[in-house]
Amino acid sequence: MPNPILQASNITRSFGSGKNAVHALRGINLTITESSLIILKGKSGSGKTTFMNILGGLDQPTDGTVTFLEQDISQFNHQEVDNFRKKHVGFIFQAFALLPMMTAIENVEFSLRIAGVPQEEWEKRIKESLEWVGLSKRAKHRPYELSGGEQQRVAIARAIAKRPSLILADEPTAELDSKRTFQIIRLFRSLVDEQKMTIIFTTHDPNVLHMADTIYELEDGQLIKSKLSS
Repeated sequence: MPNPILQASNITRSFGSGKNAVHALRGINLTITESSLIILKGKSGSGKTTFMNILGGLDQPTDGTVTFLEQDISQFNHQEVDNFRKKHVGFIFQAFALLPMMTAIENVEFSLRIAGVPQEEWEKRIKESLEWVGLSKRAKHRPYELSGGEQQRVAIARAIAKRPSLILADEPTAELDSKRTFQIIRLFRSLVDEQKMTIIFTTHDPNVLHMADTIYELEDGQLIKSKLSS
């Protein structure tokens, strides 16, 4: 059996207090094994993004713990969680979060720089990552010269270039057409199978569910069902 890479135990997250409190997550328990492709689905407002942010150390739970490789990251201080993210986690955001005056190459290079990847590995990793997402011919373009789908693929290349143990992707194919969507999900599948990464991504697209190892669903801040993909 694969080893657990990530465990969420009794995770709650509330915003505000008293009668005005909004309970985004309500006692979630979840174990993710290493080298797996996980889909987290649910309607808008179900708590998916909040949960992903907590798993990646971008937010702290109101209660509960997140254990990554046997370390309780929910108890890390700011510097510790920052170092953890740089080394172990790749993020793909809906809003891309690219640096606007940098080319695609420079955006990917910047992620390697802050992750502390040795400089002699940069050129190979940048080239390989941009090839994987089909952007070799657009590598010298800046974000404003790229379509929304191309910007999203740069964001994906940036996340995978440092070879993180865990990738958290919030609607990574939302801006892509069906052809590019399947290319990216197949890439995710190969990264899991060949590079032994663990990838958790949110999606509304029912056509990609069969690509996952496991599917979880959030509704009103609760994990209401899980099933193996067929």
